[in-house]
Parts: sequence; C-alpha cells; structure tokens
Amino acid sequence: MSDELHSLLEWFDLKDELRTGWVLRNIEAPESVAAHTWGTASLCLLYAGRADVDRERAVTMALIHDLGEARTGDIATRAEDGRETISAAEKEAAERNAVTDLVSPFEDGELVSLWEEYEARETRTARFVKDMDLVDNCLQALKYESQNRYDDTESNDHFDEFENLDEFFATAAPRFQTQLGEELFERTKTEYENEIGRECQL
Repeated sequence: MSDELHSLLEWFDLKDELRTGWVLRNIEAPESVAAHTWGTASLCLLYAGRADVDRERAVTMALIHDLGEARTGDIATRAEDGRETISAAEKEAAERNAVTDLVSPFEDGELVSLWEEYEARETRTARFVKDMDLVDNCLQALKYESQNRYDDTESNDHFDEFENLDEFFATAAPRFQTQLGEELFERTKTEYENEIGRECQL
C-alpha cells in the first residue's frame, strides 16, 4: 500500500471517531469528528463573507483543524475543574505530530501551516474558524436537545454540576473572540434555553 493511500485511510478514521463529549453524555447515535468538521466548514462557507475573511482559506482551515484526532482521538474540553484528562500543551503537541505525519505523503506544507495558524489564534481567520467550531458544537447541542437524544433523568457522573447539555454552552461562552461568533452563540443559546423551557412545561 502506498504512503498516500495508507494516510488517506487514517484520515478517514475521523468518520468513525465519535465526539467524546456526546458519548460521555450518552447521546443516542452521537456525531463523529468528521461530521463536526463538516459542520464547522459549512459555517465558515456561509459566514466568511460576513466576517470579512477569505472563504477558501477559512474552509480549508476548518477541514484540517481536527485532523490530528484521527490518531489521538477526541479529547473533550470540560468545564469542571479536574475533569481535563490531558494538558492543553500535551494535546497540541500530540496533534501537531499527528497532523504533520498525516499530511507528509502529500507534500503539502500549507496544510500544516494552516493547522498551526488555527492553533495559534493570532489571525482574524483563525479566530473566526475557532468561533465557528464552537458555534457548531452549540448548534449540535441544540439539535440533540430538540430531538430528545438523551435521557435527562438518568444519573451521569460525568455531568454532576450541569443539567441537560448546559456544559457545552458553559465551555464555549468564555472562548469566543469575534463579534459574529458571540452573536451566533447568543442566538443559539437563547433557542436552547427556550427549548428547555418548553420541555419543562410538558
């Protein structure tokens, strides 16, 4: 098997890598990392013009932003103290090694550079893409809530301090760096809270 084909098959592992946060919350049929990547890229496609960033660059960055998880797995961000399983520095180092290796057969150094730009969050494009990553997660939480894709009455040690899918909004809220991201977050959070209210009235 050629190096390119071998690498491609590993890229495609993202289709089967389930998002850890949803698994911990016992979401029925949770999305994969690849599905999240598509959601983030779609948001970049739709909102790049409004954010005044280059659409192609943003979409490409979104498509590459979680590639390392094909090898490292999805390490969820947690809101509660002591819940993180690995430091941010260790996570970035592991993913950097994975991305560099997975891209190398294609001799496309620009992809690694885009991943590094995303991680650094020092450019307008990187901050925009990260915000779309966070918005995608909140939109997915809203979707799962509206579809009743989990049992909120069962005990779950992973979410002792949070009800419903509140943790996913709690982890996102302090991390937005663009006005557009904050606006989309607030709109999604409001609808999520309305959905919770409607469920309580039933």
